[in-house]
Formats: sequence, C-alpha cells, structure tokens
Amino acid sequence: MPSVDIEKIVAACRAAGEEILDIYSRDFEVESKVDNSPLTEADKAANAVIMDVLSTHYPAMPVISEENKQVPYEQRSGWGEFWLVDPLDGTREFVKRNGEFTVNIALVNDGKPVAGVVYRPVDGTLYCAESGAGAFKSIGSGKPERIFNDTHYSTCDEVRVVASRSHRTPDTDAFVEKLQASGKLVECLAAGSSLKLCLVAEGAANVYPRFGPTMEWDTAAAHGIVLESGRQVLNYQTGEPLLYNKPSLLNPWFVVE
Repeated sequence: MPSVDIEKIVAACRAAGEEILDIYSRDFEVESKVDNSPLTEADKAANAVIMDVLSTHYPAMPVISEENKQVPYEQRSGWGEFWLVDPLDGTREFVKRNGEFTVNIALVNDGKPVAGVVYRPVDGTLYCAESGAGAFKSIGSGKPERIFNDTHYSTCDEVRVVASRSHRTPDTDAFVEKLQASGKLVECLAAGSSLKLCLVAEGAANVYPRFGPTMEWDTAAAHGIVLESGRQVLNYQTGEPLLYNKPSLLNPWFVVE
C-alpha cells in the first residue's frame, strides 16, 4: 500500500490548479523548450506549489518533475519509491485555452505507479487512486464515485477509441482501420493530456492507442488510476506493463486497454 496521505496530494493538485487558473485567466507568454514544446509561467508556478508540498511533508522522498532539472539515471536508478510529477500536463491545450489540461502527481514504487492523482482545474474534475483501494472520480465539491471498467475493447462490437487532440498520427489511423476491418463499429474521440487514460478508466472510452512520444510524467498518475479501475497500460511492442524510472524517461508506444 502507498506510504503517503493521498489527501495531501489531492490538496497539492488543487493548489497548483488555482495557480494555473489565475494565469489562464489573463495574458501570458509562451516560451519554447529545447524540444520545441511550450512552456508557460503556469508550468513553473504549479511546479513550485507542488514541490513545496512534497518537500514539506515528504522531505526524504525524491521527485522527478518535468519542470525540475533531470536527475542522471546513475543516481535515480537506486530509488525504490519516488514522486513523478507533471505540474501542467497538456500545455498545448492550455495555450489553446480549450481546458483539456491537468495536474498529475504519481507515487511510483519499484517501477509501478501505486498512487495517482489527476486534476483538471477548469471544472474541478479529480481522479484519484491508491493501490488496492480503488479508483475514484469527483467533480468540484461532489462526492467521489468509484470508477471501474471491466470491458476489454476486443469483446465489444462498438469501440470508442480515444486519441490525442494535438498529436494524432497515421499509426493511430491504421489502428482504427484495423478495428473497422475486423467488423467493429468505431467511434473516435479526441482529448488532451492525461484525460485520455482517465476516459478509459471510467469507461467513457474503450481503448487509447498512443503511437507517438510521451514522457513518464505524462502517464504515471493516470496509469495508477487505470490500474485501479481494472484496465491496464501495455507496451505496444512487448505486451508488458509500462514501467517507470527507466534509463530514458521517454515512454515506448503503448495501449491503454
């Protein structure tokens, strides 16, 4: 079981979300990282809030965050348990002002996400999970409701495929065409950030194929929610579960099913 107070992590996500919305409501500048991905002051402000909470309550536990200086594998390879954070997942969606961005915090133990919180600031949607305790969704001040998805897309005649709103690829189109060729009626949904994994977790989508680059902090928190909902995130090439704290923090292609 996770050795943390999940409510403290929920509170960190909500506080980071407040910082993000404050910047979202006004004009802001957009920088470009080395890989040409966007960076805003909201990314930095949210990261500062989260790092303050984690360092206060869990000072001995290491952190990998998208907005921190990355730790060499030689150092982090010995980490048994650590935080994996994306303070603003879906910065492109933030810049587009379509609301499909999230705050992601995961606890990883032995390469696997054992707790995850995904928070969507614009409407207060919160997904939360702990290993062995189930996955839950709440909106605003609403009561958390258990989410569970016991249907694999291969058994469905009608399949809802969720794909990236900003990173759709020809390989994803080929995946859809293969399903259609097998006789399935396919509906395609588009969403941003880690919300795509959460849509499968709650049964709003049946499968999410990701045939493009993502980083470990993009998926870990929502991966924990997917696992507790009864579904899985698999390496597309090997069929093995997606793992974290690899020598390269770049994820392989994967499928949430």
